[in-house]
Amino acid sequence: MAKQTYDASKYPPFAVTADLVIFTLREGRLCVLLIQRGAPPFEGKWALPGGFTHVDEDIEESAYRELAEEAGVGEGDVVLEQLRTYGAPDRDPRMRVVSVAWLALGADLPEARAGSDAADAKWFAVDEALDLDLAFDHQQILTDGLERARSKLEYSTVATAFVREPFTVGELRAVYEAVWGTTIDPRNFHRKVTTAGNFLVETGERTARGGGRPARLYVKGLTSQLHPAVLRRG
Repeated sequence: MAKQTYDASKYPPFAVTADLVIFTLREGRLCVLLIQRGAPPFEGKWALPGGFTHVDEDIEESAYRELAEEAGVGEGDVVLEQLRTYGAPDRDPRMRVVSVAWLALGADLPEARAGSDAADAKWFAVDEALDLDLAFDHQQILTDGLERARSKLEYSTVATAFVREPFTVGELRAVYEAVWGTTIDPRNFHRKVTTAGNFLVETGERTARGGGRPARLYVKGLTSQLHPAVLRRG
């Protein structure tokens, strides 16, 4: 029986990219990293950092590679999780491109620097970034990433990814306020986070760096889920 072959030219080009929604807090505001595209398509427009996955590369490996190239951070600097896959046929004018989007959260991430294929890179306050006309479908990806981050603060301990240990409850509250875009009652918040099982562990030390009376210092506990949840409303 003759060996069957196929004509590769009959199959349309297809690619996979890793796009990154990278959040950090800068001067008390939730910020996202954007790059200004230096080449077509959408030359000159702001976009989320990311790029094509290599043919010999695992998809998660490509996300960490793009993090290093675009944001200058390593695997230990952020909490990374897959956000969603975006595959509308016309989302990229070059060819059929499916994007695996990732959410990355980190504390005190470094100043933005443009990669070799970008005209510029900058940290934008999220509310400002959402008002931009971003390239591709990146406004939708950013919107989805923001809602994921907001939701995760309710039921998981991921808020601690935004602060350096040890931290105070006030510093942790500032994370919730920045991500949720709201003001939180300090006493109510303190009660909720200190009574949630294994969320925070006291170090036995205090600090006056926030001003006022010395505040207790904490580190993240062993749990990854909050019981009970810290809800945005209520």
